[in-house]
Amino acid sequence: MAKTRVIVVGAGIAGPVLAIFLKTKGYDPIVYERLPSPAEGGLSFLLQPNGLRVLSLIPGLIEQIPGHSPDRMIYCSSLDGKEDILVDNDVAPDTMREHFGFPMIGVRRAEFQQLLIDTAEKHGIEIKWGHQAIEFEQSEDAVEVTFANGIKDTASFVIGCDGLHSNTRIALFGKEKANFTGLVQFGGLSPTPPPLRGKSVSNYGNGRHMVSYPVAEDKHSWAITTREAEVKEDWKTQHVEQQDEIRRGSLSNWGFGAGDLVKTGQKIVKYGLYDRPELKSWFKGRIVLLGDAAHPTSPHLGQGANQAFEDIYHIMRLLKKYNPSVGHPSTELLSQVFLDYQDLRLPRTSELVRGARQQGEARVVEGIDACRVRDEKVRAGSHDDAARRANYELLSGPFKDSEM
Repeated sequence: MAKTRVIVVGAGIAGPVLAIFLKTKGYDPIVYERLPSPAEGGLSFLLQPNGLRVLSLIPGLIEQIPGHSPDRMIYCSSLDGKEDILVDNDVAPDTMREHFGFPMIGVRRAEFQQLLIDTAEKHGIEIKWGHQAIEFEQSEDAVEVTFANGIKDTASFVIGCDGLHSNTRIALFGKEKANFTGLVQFGGLSPTPPPLRGKSVSNYGNGRHMVSYPVAEDKHSWAITTREAEVKEDWKTQHVEQQDEIRRGSLSNWGFGAGDLVKTGQKIVKYGLYDRPELKSWFKGRIVLLGDAAHPTSPHLGQGANQAFEDIYHIMRLLKKYNPSVGHPSTELLSQVFLDYQDLRLPRTSELVRGARQQGEARVVEGIDACRVRDEKVRAGSHDDAARRANYELLSGPFKDSEM
């Protein structure tokens, strides 16, 4: 009997991981990606214990992750010529493993994506590049996907992991207006200045904020949020002249090593941050969304990729629960899987998306007095029992003993 074929749309971060799990559980996944090859888009992100807990279910993967773990997470303020450390937390790998079982690991997106692609291909998964999904036609027991190049393919069901600009989402629910938040980010990779070795730093200023963390022994990734005129969210590297202007600008004098990162920044990108409407449903028939395609978020909580991995865990757990034979599922069975997945994940991710948005706004308040109030809230937050419990629960997810 032929294995149940699944089309995974998107070969960014979530798609290859999902395909690996589908393959190891007995499905026949194939991944289609609109880009012609792995992209350099995006800088980096911090893999957190909840995301790594899911990745640990793929034998040998975590040991190969090309990144670096911080030892301390420092929150500091540079205001009106004065520098102040607000919070200094121990996040060394041994400490994080003691509390959560896993460390934090800063990774460059392109390097991490390549590892996931290589791992998927080693599992015998085909990834077809240069295939933009544009039409999805559902029948009683299958989905036919048409791509912009005229190719068609059919599978039992489809999972859209095609990110922020998801074609799968548009096909299911129509094109939505993305609203500019008024916030712009720019960032880059820099040689690690001696004061920042082993440190992840959240640096608050007047109308601006920088987060930075190590992604290699000698390299830091950084991103600055500020209020500026609208720019596209295309994550493209700035022209040489634009990069030089940023390196020489006022941010190059920022304290706590932030200015050093700006002055030595490489491949500096700049992009606008946009809000999208919250979906009320993530699936139609035999097609479901996952990760940023379902719940696009601003980057201020650093949970985007980690939450996509939680999505993957739960959808795989539910496929095992309702389809233990890995046979060809009916639309009714898939609806039960997708509805349970949506009912669990939609409220949780919506809460985190709203939290990220609020965090971004709070970080870039303007005016010295307003900034001082913000700084005191940051300082007090480290002693807030409710906030600490929420963070512990977040990093302890999505399971203690895997049901996948």
